[in-house]
Amino acid sequence: MRTQLGALCYRVRDGKAEVLLITSRRTGRWVIPKGWPMGGETPGDAALQEAWEEAGVIGRLTSNAIGVYSYVKQGDQDQLPCIVAVFPIKVKRLEEKFPEFRERRRKWFTLKKAATRVMEPELRHILTTFDHKQLAD
Repeated sequence: MRTQLGALCYRVRDGKAEVLLITSRRTGRWVIPKGWPMGGETPGDAALQEAWEEAGVIGRLTSNAIGVYSYVKQGDQDQLPCIVAVFPIKVKRLEEKFPEFRERRRKWFTLKKAATRVMEPELRHILTTFDHKQLAD
């Protein structure tokens, strides 16, 4: 089992949180930005970096990890079980050009709608129980 770091990128509209999902490069399914730990970076800072690279997010880490979920990363010839620690990132703005802008789509969803779009049950649970009011603002 390998560990990855994920970013739950959110904004607040009319008092309700919305989350930004992106498409995976290989299958096009809806996911959150995530990636491998980076040397010299805290887990939260690595999640913030993934949010930038994969979704063009300029934002701020607002808490420690709020949950974990597992999935199986599909490789060319193998499958790699992964666990993802999820960090909330409050989005200040989205850049039009970012490292992976040609490879992914991104879209804002309500928490309830986002939970219906992701495949991982544990990530669905994180989305349906996410409460931005309990985080640093």
